[in-house]
Amino acid sequence: MLKKMILLFILVGGLLSGYLFTQVPVLNINKLANSYVKNEYRNESIHYRIVHKRPRKWASLKALPKHVYYAFIVSEDWSFYNHQGVDLRQIYMAIKDHLNGEKLRGASTISQQLIKNLYTKSERSLQRKVFELFSTMYLENRLTKDKILETYLNIIEFGEGLYGITEASWFYFKKRPDDLNPKEAAFLAMLLPNPKVYSQSFRDKELTEFANKIVNSILNKLKVVKVITPEELDDYRDSNLSFEKTKVQSVKNKKQILEDEFFEL
Repeated sequence: MLKKMILLFILVGGLLSGYLFTQVPVLNINKLANSYVKNEYRNESIHYRIVHKRPRKWASLKALPKHVYYAFIVSEDWSFYNHQGVDLRQIYMAIKDHLNGEKLRGASTISQQLIKNLYTKSERSLQRKVFELFSTMYLENRLTKDKILETYLNIIEFGEGLYGITEASWFYFKKRPDDLNPKEAAFLAMLLPNPKVYSQSFRDKELTEFANKIVNSILNKLKVVKVITPEELDDYRDSNLSFEKTKVQSVKNKKQILEDEFFEL
């Protein structure tokens, strides 16, 4: 009886996996390999379109200082350049922590987060997880790591109505992303798990105790991977962030201000 149940489970699991694999957005991912993603914020929701022409706010990874994009790697996905889309060690640690009574945390890689943002909804289900897994594996097979990271940085949410590192850099610091210093990059990376909540520091014009702890942790990790020196770590850890001083506007007005100010330069 037990053997039959195991065989049935394997059969059903295989059929479900096969079905979900057929749902992988192969054509869209193939197009993405040689294209860009355009963010369109309409009716308080984000829409993504794959386009061949580079969007004017698109930040090229090659143009960014190493400390900018590595702030996101050490914060979100330490093993990004070494795994194939899924970090089994992170999954193991997340399960272990949960079994030890800690809150279940995410173990998604940057590649998985890109798939999640572009192709899946936010609900948690086994079906969505399997779909996400297959799609991530296909994404890793078709796109280079640099292309995945570049696309991720250009579509991820940094606050209400703020998508992509170009908008975020200009809104929070009135800088282009290639002008960010390590602490500013660490702040933007700190926002990602929950930007609407973690951006409280910007609203207060001063890092909260929690934000300061996370930002300094990211800076320390940048030192560990030798992106910044120990001397730079000390300097930036002791420095203050200079947030843009304008009052936070409504999403509509905020977007218009970003458009007007950024493209006047």
